[in-house]
Amino acid sequence: MKLEHTAVIGSELALAFDDGIEAYIPLLLLRRACPCAQCQGEPDALGRVVVPASTIGDRGCEVTGMETVGGYGLQIRWADGHSTGIYSYPLLRQLAAAAEN
Repeated sequence: MKLEHTAVIGSELALAFDDGIEAYIPLLLLRRACPCAQCQGEPDALGRVVVPASTIGDRGCEVTGMETVGGYGLQIRWADGHSTGIYSYPLLRQLAAAAEN
């Protein structure tokens, strides 16, 4: 699976994959699902996942840029300066399916 095109359309991220699948993800859902350790937490020395308290700022759902990472993911830069999450293509498709329901 390869990502062929991305575009922000209103309050959604539109994605087109090489297998013909088109996906639309609300930006708020995308930001809340950021997979980075800062947002989702990371295991401590005992293996427990510690999730930090975080809030999304006023401009936290505005996309200022995007770039593909290798052949597997998309890195998004948000207007509040956050940019450490790399969204894998399977995760993006999972989020799009969740948004449809």
